[in-house]
Amino acid sequence: MGEAWPESLAQPLGLPPRTPTIRSIVMALSGMVSALLIAVLVVLPAPFMIESAGPTFDVFDGKVAGTTLITVEGATTYPASGQLRLTTVAVSRTSGTLFSLGPVVRAWLDPASATYPDVPIPANDDAAVQQEWTSSQENATVAALGQLGTAVPAKIRVADFAPGSHAEGKLMVDDIIESVDGKQILTLPDLSAAIGAHSPGDPVTVVVSRAGKDVTATFATISGANGKTLMGVSIDPTFDMPYTVNVAIDHVGGPSAGLIFTLAIVDLLTPQDELQGAKVAGTGTISPSGDVGPIGGIGLKMIGARRAGADWFLAPESNCSEVVGHVPAGLRVVSVANLSEAYDAIVAIGNHTADNLPTCS
Repeated sequence: MGEAWPESLAQPLGLPPRTPTIRSIVMALSGMVSALLIAVLVVLPAPFMIESAGPTFDVFDGKVAGTTLITVEGATTYPASGQLRLTTVAVSRTSGTLFSLGPVVRAWLDPASATYPDVPIPANDDAAVQQEWTSSQENATVAALGQLGTAVPAKIRVADFAPGSHAEGKLMVDDIIESVDGKQILTLPDLSAAIGAHSPGDPVTVVVSRAGKDVTATFATISGANGKTLMGVSIDPTFDMPYTVNVAIDHVGGPSAGLIFTLAIVDLLTPQDELQGAKVAGTGTISPSGDVGPIGGIGLKMIGARRAGADWFLAPESNCSEVVGHVPAGLRVVSVANLSEAYDAIVAIGNHTADNLPTCS
């Protein structure tokens, strides 16, 4: 007739009650333990971090605590129409916000979220993130002015040496670069042009200021990415800004808003209405020379952009492999490698001539 039923269960019609067997008791207890374990896991804090699409900010019309997001002091600015949105990723950590396994499972199943094992945050991590945020604003200003034909004077300090550098031992950390091959170095473009005039391996003669004295050193250049000629040193420029750019956000960090900051500054400083009402979002780091670099969480940022009503999204060309197959419906992505490409893209979008802009494929 099969195994006996526990007394707590309903009995088959017409059959007398049976005594529970050891097997049935063990199975019942196992089920209870499993249910209890699942219940405990659902309510106990889970050692994971959850990333999701964060808020977006329109750098033109967006306000934080009643203050316009981006303002430029010391220069004539012009009104801009449309939207230019910087995008973010929201991060929840067990170490900062207690959440249980339930939200982790839901986030894991949600294509608009991502989950990772939580890891300890270094003691100085917040400070580093905020420093990147500040540096991205500085880089954006320098790149924007460069796009407009205004080079920003800079004091260029030697900060470190690249692997294989021939400058190490000839130059020292904290040296200030004054000239290269007899050409005075007043701006970053000056330095780039002087080194770029050589092929990798060519010697350069550099004059630096060291403890108040001029020191001359000659050494060979090295080859960088794509065969680019490099001096073999990391530099830390201090810029003499002609304008002051204020950004009214203090709860966002990292360098990924650099591209959008730069485009906003260019737009504000030019009488042309580049966007003409278009709704554009984007992400990407920016270097003082205008190179656009990769960022993290681009899939989530595209989701956030589309939710905020953006029709276009500017993505770093180096992030294209993470873009393909993850673009939300209704969002058009333009891949950009530098500021000039990004600026041309928003002008084309505003002019409704953007059909042939490069995309990720």
